[in-house]
Amino acid sequence: MLTQTTSRVLEPSDLDAALAILDSDPVANAFVTSRVQVAGLDPWRLGGEMWGWYEDGMLTSLCYAGANLVPICATPRAVRAFADRARRAGRRCSSIVGPAEPTALLWRLLEPSWGPARDVRGHQPLMVTDRMPADIAPDPYVRRVRKDEMETIMPACVAMFTEEVGVSPLAGDGGLLYQARVAELVGSGRSFARVDEHGKVVFKAEIGAATDRACQIQGVWVAPEYRGRGVAAPGMAAVLRYALADVAPVVSLYVNDFNTAARRTYTRVGFQEVGAFMSVLF
Repeated sequence: MLTQTTSRVLEPSDLDAALAILDSDPVANAFVTSRVQVAGLDPWRLGGEMWGWYEDGMLTSLCYAGANLVPICATPRAVRAFADRARRAGRRCSSIVGPAEPTALLWRLLEPSWGPARDVRGHQPLMVTDRMPADIAPDPYVRRVRKDEMETIMPACVAMFTEEVGVSPLAGDGGLLYQARVAELVGSGRSFARVDEHGKVVFKAEIGAATDRACQIQGVWVAPEYRGRGVAAPGMAAVLRYALADVAPVVSLYVNDFNTAARRTYTRVGFQEVGAFMSVLF
């Protein structure tokens, strides 16, 4: 019997308790919740371990340890326990990402052994909306990307990722994992784009993490030659319309605080800031 405080790797039998914690903040936890709802807590299917923190025998905090290290509803005591476990295991993730406060503490504890990071983005506003904008019409040319359009959408996806993260997603394995993820989003009908008459992507975005309570828009990108021409806001409104109609009643995203143009666009479309994420990139 678990008493006092302890941490351990969760097992499939812990699924209901883990989901109860994830459901306590459906917007902030959308990424991990979407994975757990599909894969459960089996590490092989989940793509990583789920660590749990117990106080007086009750599960109170989580940490997803896969390609990303993600603290979830994590108290300071839980973060310290997760940092100890991560330090012992060694770094296997490409980033630490999550709500700003626990992520900042986690990074402070791990930096002496895991640092330096390639980039630290300490304040990424988390924004949400549950309705369409009243004064911005959705771009009628933004549509779902078809399965036979992978060659059309991939260059835009690679450009967005490289611009956003600072490294190409084609490095390492030649882009096999990244291409598989793009194909998954296209195949599930959650990749959207405006394509001009020459077959070039003008605007694109995806609905990434998705649960029945919240979903997250990601990968927003406008071709450089179209920037400043009023493409982004109507494009976002179009993706938002699909998201609200087909996916979830609440739509979220998070954005770098220094990207003033993007933040201005999202505010125009009706997104409101409700918190902040932090990302540490390796």
